[in-house]
Amino acid sequence: MTSTSPAQQAPSNWNIANIITIVRMIATPFFLWMLLADGSADGPLRWAAAVFFVLAIATDAWDGYLARSRGLVTDLGKLLDPIADKLLTGSALVGLSILGELPWWVTIVVLIREVGITVHRLFEARTVVVAAAWMGKLKTVTQAVAIALALFPFASIFGDWVIWVNIITMTIAVVLTIASGIDYVVNFMRMTKHLPKASE
Repeated sequence: MTSTSPAQQAPSNWNIANIITIVRMIATPFFLWMLLADGSADGPLRWAAAVFFVLAIATDAWDGYLARSRGLVTDLGKLLDPIADKLLTGSALVGLSILGELPWWVTIVVLIREVGITVHRLFEARTVVVAAAWMGKLKTVTQAVAIALALFPFASIFGDWVIWVNIITMTIAVVLTIASGIDYVVNFMRMTKHLPKASE
């Protein structure tokens, strides 16, 4: 029996987990179109955009589970998954700001943190790997909940008190976004201090 080399055993980039990620990226502009086309009218397109966001967030967790449980983790998947995640949440935040439902400073602060750290992770992955801390994971969940609540026009059904719930959840998400960003930088600095320095 011929042995299989490690290269032959490596999972294909075109596996189910990566395909789900790619489909989510391709569909994100359609989500943004639905959100903006509604124009805060709280019509069918707004509900469809909100439902799409929730389903897309669910597939983000699903494709990660598939990749790990079935041995389908690839370098391409590691690259595309965070990009797809930030593309979706970033599009939602930008769309809400364009509609005047979310202050632009909130969107800018979140995007600077998310894009900056994602790019840094990708560039530093070969030398230093900073594990996702509990605060970062909590930030991700809180962001998803806050954005979903902001997307669903629940206030038109349950009343204006829902707006205050949205404000509170979004505030918590922003605070955690900033705090987890600072936590990431601190952890990175601590890890780099313990790396062996190259000899001159």
